[in-house]
Amino acid sequence: MTIAQAGGLHAWLMSEHPSSRRQAALGRAYSGWRSFARNRLALLGLLIVLALVGVAIFANQLAPFSPFEGDLRSTRLLPPSFVNWLGTDDQGRDILSRLIFGSRITLFVVFLVAVLAAPIGLLVGTVAGYAGGWVDAMLMRITDIFLAFPRLILALAFVAALGPGIENAVIAIAITSWPAYARLARAETLTIRQTDFIAAVQLIGASPWRIVFRHIMPLCVSSVIVRVTLDMAGIILTAAGLGFLGLGAQPPSPEWGAMIANGRQYVLDQWWVAAAPGAAIFLISLAFNLLGDGLRDALDPKGGI
Repeated sequence: MTIAQAGGLHAWLMSEHPSSRRQAALGRAYSGWRSFARNRLALLGLLIVLALVGVAIFANQLAPFSPFEGDLRSTRLLPPSFVNWLGTDDQGRDILSRLIFGSRITLFVVFLVAVLAAPIGLLVGTVAGYAGGWVDAMLMRITDIFLAFPRLILALAFVAALGPGIENAVIAIAITSWPAYARLARAETLTIRQTDFIAAVQLIGASPWRIVFRHIMPLCVSSVIVRVTLDMAGIILTAAGLGFLGLGAQPPSPEWGAMIANGRQYVLDQWWVAAAPGAAIFLISLAFNLLGDGLRDALDPKGGI
């Protein structure tokens, strides 16, 4: 693409008078990306998250050893070296390989919780905000009940009822995550339903469900996406907490929280067993926070949620 073509594309995307919906949508996306790209820390967070995705996809090629097998006699609790870059655990397993494969579990939890919790919260919040009356009161009181309990404590209760395992941990975290998105979507809906274009849609006979799904939900999505991204760190920490307590992924799965729990008895002498997964959780949580801050600045012109 030549400089002239690039300049023409830039002018077309940034036009204040788009000639089609496609041009308007692409222009908004391009403007959002320019705003996001100006935040260097947000770009750093995005690169770390993309690196995590790449590590999870190519874990079989990147891991130098098996994450499940070790030699108790010759490789148990070895310190970091050129052979085992992050050392080995009490079973003689390479910690770096376990971290690499554990990234798959982390992404699995984050993705499924976002897919389950965000749509539920978005639906509950928009319906409550648009319907008002007893519907709003009932849905919001249910939401308040979930918000009244600390997330980790409530997740522990659900996992204890459902049984230990990564699938049940995902369900428990999703159940405890949706109320915040419902509150946010309701607040957005209360503002949107007073606008002139919603009144115009009502006048032409659109049904309440069509108004909610076609006109209100799309306007609430950006704020929910920002909140979900900012909540990723909390989701990772909750999942790690469940794994630490033995209620998440079960051995010998290389889940980062379970790895910390396994290494806590060696933390004074063989510090690397617990320090390596702890550093991984810290780095990924920080990356999602930086990414969420950048998305908030790019997608939320009101300057916060």
